[in-house]
Amino acid sequence: MPPLSAQPLSPLDGRYRAITEPLAEHLSEAGLNRARLKVEVEWLLTLTEAGVAGTSSLPEADRAALRGLVDAFGDEDVAELARIEARTRHDVKAVEYLLRDRLERLGLGRLAELTHFAFTSEDVNNLAVALTVRDALRTVWLPAFDAVLDRLIDRARAWAAVPMLARTHGQPATPTTMGKELAVFAHRLQRLRRAVLAVEILGKSNGASGDYAAHLVAAPEIDWEDLSRRFVTGLGLTWNPLTTQIESHDWQVELYGRLTHVNGVLHNLCTDVWLYIADGALRQLPVEGATGSSTMPHKVNPIRFENAEANLELSTGVLGTLERTLVTSRLQRDLTDSSTQRNIGVGLGHALVALSNLARGLDEVDVDEARLAADLEVNQEVLGEAVQTVIRAEIAAGRSSLTNPYELVKELTRGRRVTAEHLRAFVRGLDLEPDVQERLAALTPATYTGLAARLVDHLDD
Repeated sequence: MPPLSAQPLSPLDGRYRAITEPLAEHLSEAGLNRARLKVEVEWLLTLTEAGVAGTSSLPEADRAALRGLVDAFGDEDVAELARIEARTRHDVKAVEYLLRDRLERLGLGRLAELTHFAFTSEDVNNLAVALTVRDALRTVWLPAFDAVLDRLIDRARAWAAVPMLARTHGQPATPTTMGKELAVFAHRLQRLRRAVLAVEILGKSNGASGDYAAHLVAAPEIDWEDLSRRFVTGLGLTWNPLTTQIESHDWQVELYGRLTHVNGVLHNLCTDVWLYIADGALRQLPVEGATGSSTMPHKVNPIRFENAEANLELSTGVLGTLERTLVTSRLQRDLTDSSTQRNIGVGLGHALVALSNLARGLDEVDVDEARLAADLEVNQEVLGEAVQTVIRAEIAAGRSSLTNPYELVKELTRGRRVTAEHLRAFVRGLDLEPDVQERLAALTPATYTGLAARLVDHLDD
């Protein structure tokens, strides 16, 4: 039997590779090492610009050549780093040695001792992780999220005026519209999108205990706090001035908490759409060549939404673990964060698979207006709320002698099917003004949707 050891262990790198591949650009080990190299290069350039150890700002050609190392970082560099790390047994030190080698090749060997100068590994890692997470979030997760949100908004607007029976506690309730119900999800997600993007992504570069001790001894003439701030903000991050050896990861805790919140809302969307499909409110559009069941040819299973549910749960499990773990570090440093942060791509990867399935699922459903209309027609008793509320208003205005309107309508409707004719006869037997009777008699479940259709317009707010 041939060995299968070369096959991917995780579905993120196997079955779902086509979906998750863009994340590997940022959140793989190779992506992290490229970001580490970027941090080391930019720190070296910052040091020379500041004149540390008698250096001076490099000519533009040398600066471009150094930054070109990052742009050209590829498979050969990855393989070389693996060979170096096998010797050093330290991943960040391997990046330092790689850069030292490249400095020699570029004729810049005189700068070798400024490579990783006064840095600790966490100075490199916290900035590299921040860069990779930021870029993965904005260039991969956000477009996938927006694709779902855009589809949701489109369907909310298209179905804004399509009436449907609401169900509270699973029971028939005051009618709404399909569009408004989808708009609720869209509105929640719009708000959370802003919250996710509002997270400040922090970074630090202040040495082994966060105190600039080695920096100050080696070059006391430098304003190290100012240099650190300019370096970190120059990378497009927010400078954290007060840390231990590690940047405290609070921004990651905030981000993963907000992403799990997004996952929760999307999971709720999946379960509701699944139920709408089960009830016939939404119908799935058959896909040419697709099979719903291995034995039942008629079936079109809601697999997109079920797949999304499962992957959202996996994503939330991983991101939730990161959120709980990264908030704590023993004293000035421990390595629990190192192992857990290697799974950031796993958490975002499962979210990406879910978003892909949700987008495809929303493309493959349509509203069944005839089914919704039939459902409303056989649930006339939901108009009981309207009848008792109107009677209350008439009593309060002194235009009716009726009492206990809630109990009156409850006696008629609770636990019973009521026909439209029966309800109209009931209304016409009440002590109400003729125009009020006519208004209630003309009401149907399909027209009893209040401002639902108009509320969808709040998606423009």
